[in-house]
Amino acid sequence: MTSPDQSVVAAVQTKGHILLATHYNPDGDALGSLLGLAEILEGMGKQVFRYLEEPVSPLYRFLPGCGHIQTDMEKVREFVAHAKDDLLTVCLDCGDANRLGTNSPELISFRPLIVIDHHQGNNGFGDGAWIETHRSSTGEMIFDLAEAMEAEISTRAAECLYAAITTDTGSFRYESTSSHTFMVAGQLVRRGVHPEIISNHLYDNYTLGRLRLMQEVLASLEMHERDRIAVIRVTQKMLERTFTTMGDTEYFINFPRAVRSVRVAVFLKEVSTGVVSVSLRAKGQCDVSLIAAQFGGGGHRNASGYRVKGQTLDAVRDDLLPRLRQEINV
Repeated sequence: MTSPDQSVVAAVQTKGHILLATHYNPDGDALGSLLGLAEILEGMGKQVFRYLEEPVSPLYRFLPGCGHIQTDMEKVREFVAHAKDDLLTVCLDCGDANRLGTNSPELISFRPLIVIDHHQGNNGFGDGAWIETHRSSTGEMIFDLAEAMEAEISTRAAECLYAAITTDTGSFRYESTSSHTFMVAGQLVRRGVHPEIISNHLYDNYTLGRLRLMQEVLASLEMHERDRIAVIRVTQKMLERTFTTMGDTEYFINFPRAVRSVRVAVFLKEVSTGVVSVSLRAKGQCDVSLIAAQFGGGGHRNASGYRVKGQTLDAVRDDLLPRLRQEINV
């Protein structure tokens, strides 16, 4: 397993004010990496600003440090102004600058900027980048960064990083899970993590509304290409009927993916009027990152996604299916 890029280590060690950001609609790896790194940096005596485009999903609000997350760009500007030349911006688990959200142009203007990520196709949009696509998660990389800096990893930080790793590995099921991943997980347990508590928060914490939402989403199931492509969807009306949010759909795509014959599972999400988010999950040799890239998205070989504006759910599905058929029939 390679060591962190030394220029990244030096940049983090040198600056006293660190602005942390990650992609919109953050998953467990994005949030866990951001919050875990924040705890580590504050333990080193640094001033840290945790920025997200939107509030944290209820699913992840158990993570230590969530209460310190800010969504107000004016407060970001105040932090940057106060830091002056002592500022470093770190983008975590973000394969493309646009995935930082609507405030991306301003966020990437706060320099120097470094990128820490494990997504395929990341072009290293910062002044410096540490990108390792074979890694299980960005959370695993943050552990190695802390070790390289000889920084303390508190129990709070360890809980965040463990959540990052377990979510992005599908509870250690995906092919990116390595012996190093298990070593890191073991070290985090030694630092006070209780895997059963983290798992209960992540997987056994449904509200009744979320269960009813899952019932509606799974009822939308469509099977294509001799049951090798599964498509599910969620609409704003479904969310309204069940008193839930888009964050409650986390992990739903794993159910159609688990069907024995399915090679690719697709989750179409009506994020807002005229905006559709597409999540792709594959098994075996099917590379959905190549398909997502054709639509301006990206990710990993077996887990990728993209967004489309100005089209209906049906139109997005109809554009996508021919590409998927071609990929799985190679």
